[in-house]
Amino acid sequence: MDTIYITGHRNPDTDSVVSAMAYAALKNALGSREYQAACLGRLSDETQAVLDRFGFRPPKLIENVRTQVRDLDYDTPPTLSAGVTISRAWHTIHGDDSISAIPVANEDGTLYGMLSAGDIAAYDMSSVRNPYVSDVPVYNLLSVIEGRILNEGNNTVDTVSGEVTIALPTSRRNLLFSSRDSIVVCGEQPEMIRHALKVGVGCVIVCQAELDEELLKLPGNTCIISTPFDAYRTVRLICHSLPVSRVCKREELVCFHLDDYIDDVREAVLQSRFRSYPILDENEKVVGTLSRFHLLRPRRKRVVLVDHNEAAQSVRGLDQAEILEIIDHHRLADIQTANPIFVRNEPVGSTTTIIAGMYQDKGLMPTEKMAGLMASAIVSDTVMFKSPTCTQRDVEVAQRLARIASVSLEELGKQIFSASSGDDKSAEEMLKTDFKEFHIAGHYLGVSQITCLDSKHVLERKDEFLKVMADLKSHRRYDMLLLMLTDVLREGSQILFLGDEQTIEQAFNSKPTGNTVFLSRVMSRKKQVIPALSALWG
Repeated sequence: MDTIYITGHRNPDTDSVVSAMAYAALKNALGSREYQAACLGRLSDETQAVLDRFGFRPPKLIENVRTQVRDLDYDTPPTLSAGVTISRAWHTIHGDDSISAIPVANEDGTLYGMLSAGDIAAYDMSSVRNPYVSDVPVYNLLSVIEGRILNEGNNTVDTVSGEVTIALPTSRRNLLFSSRDSIVVCGEQPEMIRHALKVGVGCVIVCQAELDEELLKLPGNTCIISTPFDAYRTVRLICHSLPVSRVCKREELVCFHLDDYIDDVREAVLQSRFRSYPILDENEKVVGTLSRFHLLRPRRKRVVLVDHNEAAQSVRGLDQAEILEIIDHHRLADIQTANPIFVRNEPVGSTTTIIAGMYQDKGLMPTEKMAGLMASAIVSDTVMFKSPTCTQRDVEVAQRLARIASVSLEELGKQIFSASSGDDKSAEEMLKTDFKEFHIAGHYLGVSQITCLDSKHVLERKDEFLKVMADLKSHRRYDMLLLMLTDVLREGSQILFLGDEQTIEQAFNSKPTGNTVFLSRVMSRKKQVIPALSALWG
């Protein structure tokens, strides 16, 4: 069962993280156990404090949803040991038309080489011209030719080597073999066997015949084996008794790992000519094989987007993923889908408010801890119900969740916003904690927001913020960069900005001084700051 990731926006705030967690919990509670909450960046101190308060671990951190090798329906053929016989490997490949090559592994499961039918055929052809075999394990040989050792005294022989010779005709035995470095294949030929034992060949294989006890008692170190096969078949099977390690391909192999991205895999495949490529896991162990046709229709990752519907704010690689649902409370933006999907977009102050309604729709009450977490998200995103985005529904839902969790909303608010002071953090960390990018009428801008209880205290680091903002503006080529220091107690936002001063003055009808201006009752980025700039730029 493939995981479906539920993810909020980049630089996630508390509402983004909690709504993903709450919706995953709802889906899984209703029987769909493949849903998993995820986040796209480091959690803020505020969000971490809320998770700690109610005993939750942070969601899984993901960087992108680009298609990887692990997302493909790759083949999982048998992985053979390097010591397996060529005969058994041939039966494995030949027995399944879908297998073009099989991986050969070391004892610990790591890759040794790749073996194809072509490798076996090439070895077969070469053995016709050069019938010499070396160090054939006796275990392998007995298995392949279904043989048994006749002279029990030579059970100590572990390997046999020599030029494979069929001892026919008997009248010309001296032309057939005269060296001890021979493997003699014969039938019911006592004189030929006697000569072979006298020469001291490495091995005599008797085909479809019995051997006199007299011959078995002759001295020597020759291993005598009987087989039920005829001489021709026995010769071919001797060659197939070698371990696959002798014939498999080991040089210049191209292999991939489960976490490799398909874009990179395609490029590597285009530059090589193999029919099959081994796939390795994080421990370098073989898990399957990949062929070119697997890349034609890859299985994409599946995602549910919460608290956003804008590509620039979403997970990287979204164009390679399949979007199943969108649940949001922001304006409709630019995300497109290939198929119709479920979309729930409502004008409320928090995405968590929408998801709380979905719990009610399904007749499921969140647990006490989850209710506390959800109440915290609503308090955070509505700035203690003072944001212009806040609705009466947000207030009512938060109050109900607080009752379930037996917590005080006022106490939650103080804990949440006191965690955002950031005295122990760098200006860059604070700036990027809740940062979003926007494209408006040809203008490219970034807007960061820090919600706190004392904006004057945070503003003491104005020079630090402006320096970081200048570097970021230059690096990403923003037309304008804004930092909102939203003060819960003052019910307004201190705006630090880099860009055209007249734009700020005209958009908010306030005269800025030294790259800063205080905007009373401006507490929402999405409902006050972005709409004001959009109206100005048309």
